[in-house]
Amino acid sequence: MGDIHELIKKNNQIKKFCLYGFLKNLKFFEPYLYIYLIQVVNLNLFQIGTLFSIRGIIIYLFEVPSGIFADQYGKKTELMICFIFYIASFFFFFLGGSYFIMAVAMVLFGLGEAFRSGTHKAMIYSYLEQKSWFKHKTFVYGRTRSFSLIGSSLSAFASIILIIRLPKMQSIFLFSIIPYILDFILIWSYPDTLNEPVETTISIKKFFSYSIKQLKNIFANKLLRKVVISSSLFDAIFKVLKDYIQPILKDIILVSGIYVVASMEAVTQLKIILGLIYGVIYIFSSWVSRNVYRLNLKFKSDKLMDVSFDILGIVFFIMFFAVKTKIMLVVILLYFFLYLLKDGRRPLVVDVFGDCMNKNERATVLSIDSQLSSLFMIILAPLFGYIADRFSVANLFLVIGLSILILNRFLRVERISP
Repeated sequence: MGDIHELIKKNNQIKKFCLYGFLKNLKFFEPYLYIYLIQVVNLNLFQIGTLFSIRGIIIYLFEVPSGIFADQYGKKTELMICFIFYIASFFFFFLGGSYFIMAVAMVLFGLGEAFRSGTHKAMIYSYLEQKSWFKHKTFVYGRTRSFSLIGSSLSAFASIILIIRLPKMQSIFLFSIIPYILDFILIWSYPDTLNEPVETTISIKKFFSYSIKQLKNIFANKLLRKVVISSSLFDAIFKVLKDYIQPILKDIILVSGIYVVASMEAVTQLKIILGLIYGVIYIFSSWVSRNVYRLNLKFKSDKLMDVSFDILGIVFFIMFFAVKTKIMLVVILLYFFLYLLKDGRRPLVVDVFGDCMNKNERATVLSIDSQLSSLFMIILAPLFGYIADRFSVANLFLVIGLSILILNRFLRVERISP
């Protein structure tokens, strides 16, 4: 086992897979996107919310068609298209100036997300099959994801310098274009054997008939259906609720009076501290993602997938008490743990997916997973917001914790694994 893992680490294409994730996560603007939209574009929170809704709708509408496109006409081709959308999006973010331009940027970013999701994972699956390494997919995906998280960590640290030193905040979007151009070139260098198009010409009629057939096959598979729902629901809950935790962190920083440089103004201090927090989180998340495969030596991925969802519910129970009693240090530690849990769970989910889906439907399945996550977010975001406003954030965490523990009784995948 150890010799194979060393061989995998030294493989040039595996190194490219790792570099892809590293470059993809160099989104220097991410920690400050809300600040940019409020201070520079002069949008209010409602307008910002509608922009993110636009992005979510685009992802939802194009997620599955993009996955089927990749399975039919080539994964490498689709990934190169997705980076064109990303680069165009960053350029429109840089232009700024109005709500309409930001809406165009969000549409392009949503298209990039939809065309990217699931496609690169499907290429990794194909390569592992070609090399007869498929049973090591948890190790490989955990390793590639760890590089992605290292990219996120370095991006958070670098963004602190950029946001402070650049004369205009919007210039940070131009810097974000550079790693995406490099990633485009990297994808272009992938071997054509990973493209795997079924069709060489595009037929709209065949495209939609194939789409219907694939969707029927996927949802007829009981195990695959449960895995998709469990995966997408977990991710949606995390993505929605992390926006509730961030304001708590901001309050802690401002109230505690933490100073990095005594002569520096409060807003700048806040940017620095938030960047450091995210950077440290991603370092630990990278370690978890890289080493989660070790759990497979003792436990099956489906078992770990079930347990991790239950743990998420328990975390929100503890979060309820921490927020209710205002033990803010516990809230911060739980925030760290949520990231570790999410990034440790994903390689396990990918492993379970790999065992229960057919080769020619991989990009489609992974796109459905991402699409369902977008749909759950569209539904849960306003619902969670209403509960938080009406009954408090603490009670929201209590309701979510209880709901997760109940729902997971119906979503457990271990019992029906072959």
